Amino acid sequence: MIVQRRLALAWALVVCLLVGHNAWLWIGQRIAPNTDILALLPLEKRDPVLQQSFTHMVDSAQQRVVVLVGAREWQAAGQAADAYRQALAPHAGLLAFDAMGDDTQAGWLASLQPHATLLVGAEQERRMRTEPARFWVDDALARLYNAFSGPKLGSFRDDPFGLFAGWAQERAGETPVRPRDGRLFVAGEGREYVLLTYTLKQPAFSLGAQDAAVPLLEQAAAAARRAVPDVEVITAGVVLHAAAAGRQASREIHTIGVGSLVGIVLLTWLTFRTLKPIGLTLVAIGVGFLGALSVCWLLFGQIHLLTLVFGASLIGVAQDYGIYFLCHRLRADPALDSPALLRRLLPSLGLTLLAAVIGYLGLALTPFPGLRHMAVFSALGLVFAWLTVVCWFPRLISADTLEAGWLAQRYRSLVRHWPRLSARPVSMALVLALAAVSLGGWLQLTTNDDIRSLQSSPPGLVQDQIKLGKLLDAPSPVQYFLVRGASAEQVLQREEALKRRLDSLIGARHIAGYQALSNWVPSARAQSERLALVEDKLLRAGGPLTMLAAEIGEDPEWAAVTAAHLRGNAKPMLVDDFLRSAAAEPWRHLWLDAIDDGSAQVHASIVALRGLRYASLPVLAGAADGLDGVQWVDKVGGISAVLGSYRATMAWVVLSAYAVVFAVLFPRYRGRTWRVLAPTAAASVLAVALLGYSGQHLQLFHVLALMLLLGVGVDYGIFMQEESGEGGDAPWLAVGLSAASTILSFGLLALSGTPALQAFGLTMLVGAALVWLFAPCFSVSKESHHATPVLA
Repeated sequence: MIVQRRLALAWALVVCLLVGHNAWLWIGQRIAPNTDILALLPLEKRDPVLQQSFTHMVDSAQQRVVVLVGAREWQAAGQAADAYRQALAPHAGLLAFDAMGDDTQAGWLASLQPHATLLVGAEQERRMRTEPARFWVDDALARLYNAFSGPKLGSFRDDPFGLFAGWAQERAGETPVRPRDGRLFVAGEGREYVLLTYTLKQPAFSLGAQDAAVPLLEQAAAAARRAVPDVEVITAGVVLHAAAAGRQASREIHTIGVGSLVGIVLLTWLTFRTLKPIGLTLVAIGVGFLGALSVCWLLFGQIHLLTLVFGASLIGVAQDYGIYFLCHRLRADPALDSPALLRRLLPSLGLTLLAAVIGYLGLALTPFPGLRHMAVFSALGLVFAWLTVVCWFPRLISADTLEAGWLAQRYRSLVRHWPRLSARPVSMALVLALAAVSLGGWLQLTTNDDIRSLQSSPPGLVQDQIKLGKLLDAPSPVQYFLVRGASAEQVLQREEALKRRLDSLIGARHIAGYQALSNWVPSARAQSERLALVEDKLLRAGGPLTMLAAEIGEDPEWAAVTAAHLRGNAKPMLVDDFLRSAAAEPWRHLWLDAIDDGSAQVHASIVALRGLRYASLPVLAGAADGLDGVQWVDKVGGISAVLGSYRATMAWVVLSAYAVVFAVLFPRYRGRTWRVLAPTAAASVLAVALLGYSGQHLQLFHVLALMLLLGVGVDYGIFMQEESGEGGDAPWLAVGLSAASTILSFGLLALSGTPALQAFGLTMLVGAALVWLFAPCFSVSKESHHATPVLA
């Protein structure tokens, strides 16, 4: 008793330290879990430039809210858009309107004027190389005298041959959006739309921003509909999807979470006639979580969000230690004190911990940092929870604490009538039938690691996003080309080489177009070549400019002054100067600052694609072949490949964990060791087969559930193989109560609207129920127990 009291006090001191350390981390240090999926990749596969490019693309999109206000008539669309803007005007501190109109366009055109002679459209450049001088004279005359000859930017002398105007028209072709009456206009599907864009001033994933911004957007949409009843309002933005996910999570926490808690409390009351056991079990789980977080932070200096989510699965295993002790305390002789009972149960409790830890630590052998962190976190959590049970439960639970409730009294009779596995024909036939059923399901099983299959946004939001993307011809933020170089000039030259290949893909309709900074800032080499081409084909003495002067009655002096003026508008363009101009605002996300990739400073840019078709992804991936510094990036495919790698790796880890656990259990159970693992193995095989029959695709979260199922199921196998003394049905009661708690804790996740949680919960629901059904089938009679040595 003295030793037990000292253990309890010592562990209380440890727990106080853990609580203090966690309080310091969350309140003092304000730690934030890492949410970067690339942090889970093997270190040798991580690419800082690639990571920065994706962050750049995401950051440019996630703070923006894009709204299309459409009606049959332009005037009605403008009226509704004005009502929408007025509703949000008082909240500019949260949602700032991005003004863009005729004045803005004039401003950025003026900023480009000093470089106008160098800005030549691709079609004009081709014509300068192929068309005779007379073509250019006639084209200039048409521009001078014909009001419908095309766009005119500035005076005739600024751009007599329409080179800058042609270039500007090409740039305008990169988007269907046009200025109109001081607004941004786009048309489609029989409607005319006003485009409104807002910048969210708080992080899109902030709960406060979601709670504030989404109701305001809904109020603005309602204001637009009051102004024009038949108006269509299309809204898209990361904050909307984040808010929808938050609302769904909140609903599930209240329904599934509360439902499982109520169920577990009810089970505990029906079994023990007191709620004290559930309080102690939750304390053990909480200490496990706090201890794992503290030690992992000290070891790694950070914690990933997925590690915390996976760590929540500790409840599925850690609760078993407390339940096992409680059930034996309920059935044991009242004269046997709790410390003595614990000493009797310690070998089996130790084996359950060791088997579970081995299962989790199998993840630590993988090359994935994310899985290693999860392994260490889970293993440490189990150790801390186990120690809590060992140190505190004997002091806090005595023989008179528990009273057999209704469930405990009636449950014991079930085990006596449960079928046992034997060599009888009926038993063997049943085994063969289950094997045949499992084989049939496995043959129908397919895999799907596509991250898009885990999307759970409301259909309305997804439809709005798709429709808005089509109307705006917006580029994909997750598929693009990453271009690198030792200097900005090298990056621009490599972009231009890539664009020559992409032009052929536009002709083949694999893409509709592309956005690249070199469209706006040609490389110095391209600028030099274009200036030389303009000089040779248009400005040389006796050339088209001289001929034009004669045609319009001007003297040679006019031609000389005009040529000098055009040369004056050939100031070399630099990337840094352009990025500081107003014209660069929509394109800044395409250029990355110099990045240290570990060996040198690297400059990089992004070439974004419009009108990308899913079927064309293999063709686009091949477009970068042979081009130095050009890399095809398919973030959807990349993350899906990570999930696939995790799934395959985890499958091998699960199989390896079975082998190691068998080796650990063999010294104690000898010939009965297979009976400990068989219920879990059979349940796992059959659960996966049922996925095949139901048409579900195997994915990472199914395999993660199988890993957890091993930790849970081994406990049940050990419980059923242990000698229970006077309380002959205590192991059976422990297995039933643990299985029911696991099903309530995890199985209800099968009702989740989040596909990943649904897959995890469904596997745990089926698996835990099957292990509960199979575990007694592999138990042996009391005589067989004594025939095999119990102690190692």
